[in-house]
Amino acid sequence: MPTPNEKLAAALAELEKLQAAGKHVVRSEELSRVHRERLLRAGFLQQIIRGWLIASNPGTAPGEGTSWFASFWEFCARYCEERFATAWHLSAEQSLMLQAENTVIPSQVIIYSPKGTNNSMSLLFGTSFYDLKETQPPPDTDLVVRDGLRLFSVDAALIKVPEAFFAAKPIEAQVALATVREPSGLLHRLLAGGNSVVAGRLIGAFRRIGRTETADEIRAAMKGAGYGVRESDPFVPGHEFGRLAAAVAPIVGRIQSMWDAMRAAVLRAFPRAPGLPADRQAYLHFVDEIYQSDAYHSLSIEGYQVTPDLIERVRAGGWSPESNDADRQSRDALAARGYWQAFQLVKRSVEEIIGGANSGALVRTAHRDWYRELFQPSVAAGIIPATALAGYRNDFVFLRTSRYVPPRWETVRDAMPALFDLLESETEPAVRGVLGHWLFGYIHPYMDGNGRMARFLMNAMLASGGYPWTVVRVEDRVRYLRALDSASIDLNIEPFATFLAARMAWSASQAH
Repeated sequence: MPTPNEKLAAALAELEKLQAAGKHVVRSEELSRVHRERLLRAGFLQQIIRGWLIASNPGTAPGEGTSWFASFWEFCARYCEERFATAWHLSAEQSLMLQAENTVIPSQVIIYSPKGTNNSMSLLFGTSFYDLKETQPPPDTDLVVRDGLRLFSVDAALIKVPEAFFAAKPIEAQVALATVREPSGLLHRLLAGGNSVVAGRLIGAFRRIGRTETADEIRAAMKGAGYGVRESDPFVPGHEFGRLAAAVAPIVGRIQSMWDAMRAAVLRAFPRAPGLPADRQAYLHFVDEIYQSDAYHSLSIEGYQVTPDLIERVRAGGWSPESNDADRQSRDALAARGYWQAFQLVKRSVEEIIGGANSGALVRTAHRDWYRELFQPSVAAGIIPATALAGYRNDFVFLRTSRYVPPRWETVRDAMPALFDLLESETEPAVRGVLGHWLFGYIHPYMDGNGRMARFLMNAMLASGGYPWTVVRVEDRVRYLRALDSASIDLNIEPFATFLAARMAWSASQAH
């Protein structure tokens, strides 16, 4: 007779087949009742609503929504397809948010369908669906399908969103406008509907973001068709806009737009850069002195159980996986050794930066070497596969406890060069340090190690202004992560910039 463990293993094998087919959301009938109940009891499945489940981790802490947030849009697409077939779509606002690469999980999604019942359905972790009955659905030419979600095209959504969207979501609006190569798609809809008010709003919006030719073309076409147009700027006065190239990739436009919008807040939070150090050896000596504290806190933030003794043993060369089985098998010791190896390369980069090298240009290449050193001991010990050193991720990644979901893996190869372009051209070291750290974590280019890499990058950028090496303490972890969430979810960088400025000031007090 099979043991309980063997029965659970058989149930897990069935779940694995579904996941191998790309399903993390499971319909009840896709598993037998026995397998389903066994997996629910063991914590490998979690119920969303009756008849629908998601794969989960039994070791997940209570209140942690990672599995749900990772599966949210898959559930939305599959649930709507099951209930409405193809007769549904998301709102124009949500369509623009997704097409502008805003990956924050919303608290409520409105689903429009002729089969809607005007009812709300509560889901996990404070999220919900509201299915709104729609008497006259949009033409199919206005809709596109992305990852199973039925969305308005950018042209159709820009015409349908209310004026308030531009003020409430200026970054998403700018990114959407920047994806418009030329205005014929907009003009076809504007002229067919005689939408002179919307035309005036779009003319003002394009002009505000520096697309004067597009604005003039829309005005001329409307005027030529006999429509009187009153131009209006729908954006909030004072919002900072950089110039985005037409038809730029949405993730690139998003990163550039967020950078432009957040620079001023960082400069308000940070003191003026002291300038490159006159005594470079003294600066590097302080980097050596602070290493133990930096390694302890940076590794502890990521959940590694490290001690000052272990860190000192690694630094002194007492770590020996060749002769010590405990060192070879210890995840924490391997992480500590990788951190030491990567730190040495970061220090060399810092030495070049305080010697006058362009920090953005240097780190564009050097960060790949840092990453390889960070995980080389774990690869050598066989703890993780060699493919982990290949480079940027080729899969989705999710953050524990956060509604923020990093960009789709397909966008990372556009996002990272855009980030380094900004680092290379930025004139203010504080902006490079704060926004470089945040955006590295925002993009999350690797499957693991992003937090440590972001803090390395931050310190390399701060060095370009003569700011001292700055440590983020493990006891500040909650405040630190909340500040990162504030930037990623609410696009408010001020808490993060203020937090880092305080930590930098502490380091400055220790360096003198």
